Amino acid sequence: MTQGRHPVKLSPMRAAIARRMLQSKQQAPHFYVTAELDMSAMTAATDRLNAGRDAGERVTLTALLVKAVALTLAEHREFNAVWNGDTLELVDAINVGVAIALDEGLIAPALLGCEALDVQQIAAALRDLVTRARAGRLRAPEIGEATFTLSNLGMFEVTQFTAIVTPPQVAILATAKTQPRPLVRDGEVVVRPVMAATLSSDHRAVDGAAAARFLGTLKGLVEAPDAWAGA
Repeated sequence: MTQGRHPVKLSPMRAAIARRMLQSKQQAPHFYVTAELDMSAMTAATDRLNAGRDAGERVTLTALLVKAVALTLAEHREFNAVWNGDTLELVDAINVGVAIALDEGLIAPALLGCEALDVQQIAAALRDLVTRARAGRLRAPEIGEATFTLSNLGMFEVTQFTAIVTPPQVAILATAKTQPRPLVRDGEVVVRPVMAATLSSDHRAVDGAAAARFLGTLKGLVEAPDAWAGA
């Protein structure tokens, strides 16, 4: 053994993650597009939704983001898809994978059928999904049928990051910490809570203009949630 080096045996989960991420970076030509989202309205909507709720029933920002992503995917179906050999397959159901950190590694089980769920239902389903993921009780469709993934590191001191597409999906959205930044509104500089959202996409399936349109739709939804958040 080389002095000062200590080989670590990979867990089965970490080994599987290593294989899939290597496959993704080798086979899928990634490109990245970032947008800044004014989170003022989302923060206010979260506060209204949680007024009077117990801690265990609160609607998280992640739940709101999942709903916004689902609505965006409904308008941009080419991102709710899987790459199969040399064919792009659009999927009817919108199954948003949510990245969850476990001691053994990162997994992204799917919230199934998000197109039919409101924000409160997504929040409850997300709490259940996280609980069962940590207990090792995920169902097969939740593990293998995600059509798109959201990786949210907003709870950490992370200002922006890029994520690797999970095959056979064709895109993943990385959202970072909301923090105050100067923005121009009506010709004046104001300070607003801003989140950086980076879309990683497989260039075999979509191009830069499509990614820009996706983020434009998402930005519009995030900055005006009253029409869909139920707050």
